[in-house]
Amino acid sequence: MKNIETSVNGNILVVTIDLSKRFGLSSTGKSTIIASTEGNQAVVPGISMGINVYTKEGGKK
Repeated sequence: MKNIETSVNGNILVVTIDLSKRFGLSSTGKSTIIASTEGNQAVVPGISMGINVYTKEGGKK
């Protein structure tokens, strides 16, 4: 995962992302990646998540 921290407190999933970070352009070049799970990730047995956080700043117009 890039720039994503998670924790499970009881039945609550807590996701922390630093919105000031950048990881370059997406594969299409249309957006700049801030955070990604890079596909689906297991949270707890039987539950998965997939997150992409991006900005259009710096991407192709």
